[in-house]
Amino acid sequence: MLSALHPIIDASDLALAQGRPLASLALTVIEHGRRPPFVGRLAGPGMVAPNDGGLDLAARLVGLLGAFLLALVDGTIIAFKMGWETWWALVFGFTLSGAIQEFLSEDRITDYLGDDSWRAVAYGSFFGASSSSCSFSAVSMTRSLFTKGASAAASLGAFQFASTDLVLELALVVLLLLGWQFALAEIVGGLVAIVVLAIVYRRFVPEAWIERAREHARTLEETECATCGMRADPADEDTIVREVDGERRYFCCEGCRGAYDPATDREAVTAGPELFSGDRWRAAAANTIREWDMLWRDILLGFLIAGLLAALVPNAWWTAVFGVGAEGSAVRLVSNVVLGAVVGVVTFLCSVGNIPFGVVLWQNGVSFGGVLAFIFADLLILPLVQAYRRYYGIRMAAVIFVAFFLAAVTAGLAVHLLFGGLGLIPPVSAAGGTVPGTYTAVLNVVTIPVLAVQVYVALEPDRRVRIGNRLAPHVAGVIYYAYKTLERIAYALEDRGLK
Repeated sequence: MLSALHPIIDASDLALAQGRPLASLALTVIEHGRRPPFVGRLAGPGMVAPNDGGLDLAARLVGLLGAFLLALVDGTIIAFKMGWETWWALVFGFTLSGAIQEFLSEDRITDYLGDDSWRAVAYGSFFGASSSSCSFSAVSMTRSLFTKGASAAASLGAFQFASTDLVLELALVVLLLLGWQFALAEIVGGLVAIVVLAIVYRRFVPEAWIERAREHARTLEETECATCGMRADPADEDTIVREVDGERRYFCCEGCRGAYDPATDREAVTAGPELFSGDRWRAAAANTIREWDMLWRDILLGFLIAGLLAALVPNAWWTAVFGVGAEGSAVRLVSNVVLGAVVGVVTFLCSVGNIPFGVVLWQNGVSFGGVLAFIFADLLILPLVQAYRRYYGIRMAAVIFVAFFLAAVTAGLAVHLLFGGLGLIPPVSAAGGTVPGTYTAVLNVVTIPVLAVQVYVALEPDRRVRIGNRLAPHVAGVIYYAYKTLERIAYALEDRGLK
């Protein structure tokens, strides 16, 4: 039977030499599978082996299964490498985001976003880039600002876009996986998209539509999470119910329950003793863990999907989808940007989870602008569109969808032309690798205990006590045995005349 596997081995060598996905083995084995030689020996001259076709088919199926399993392993390794490269950036970015959310006052932000002037749009962009990273949390906070009087251009446009596509952790992940050119393009393209959104809301959306959407959001009578504002149906087994100050509160997840602060909208703090308050930093840690709780599934899924796509999907498939028009033509450029945004709509991933998928698109021939349009379309996934409909009504949800799609396409196209003219579009082989591997390993090791401390601090006091009581004997044991080991080493060195 070993001879029946020769086509698989030969095909694997050829695929690896040509840099093709291991999944291409399947096609090679199926199309060029050979009859095992022993079949001919069993059948005498002039005879036909009755199981010839069955053995040939079995060999091909074994090849198909083997190629698929190899591709799964290869895809998992690719996903792990991407996760390893970006781990420290995610921990650092979420930590900073949690702190900023704690020390910025939502009411103070609303004061700066009260009109649709370019100054208010600039403030919306700044506060958005300084706040949330989770798309769902950003949409919820935007709704809160909008209902409190913030203009549509500054809140539904600038703040909402910047709070997902201009945040620090996203820029760090883009820098690490795609390179500095993409990170710079993300910032420049983000500003272009915000300008497009502001123009749409200022010039083309009637004020009556905006005010009706605002009233719809204010009168929304649904049971919502007290922390993030997303739907929290009391009948759902995942919904957490707690009594706070004599009132019942609903939470969509454990992370939001841990991050909830009854004293909402506390004053902003930029200096003074309260900046070093333990309570404020515990709340900041809770915000960070809430972000992780809302995003870790999307991030993990994004890495896995990207790895599997890189391993399973042949280059010819990507060329068939994105290869409309001649290379370098206007048709190819426009089609790539539009298709990139469309793919972003149907991915169902968050902003950070989209980046590994963007790496796969870039490595398979999708244009620079097409990858950027894909990244910028993260606010158009269907669950968020459904949230727009619930918050603002069908008409304003349609306006938001069209505005964000137009902004993503325009930004991708504009940045592609600008960076192409300046010679800043990198070759595919130059993507990623911004931070050397040694530094990445050190930063990853350092950030693991940082996250562990944040998880511990975000827990309720009684749970912290229980965990501390359980860990104390083990920690004491580790310290004791470490001390005894060092003591023995010291005695051994002393016996050899070393002090």
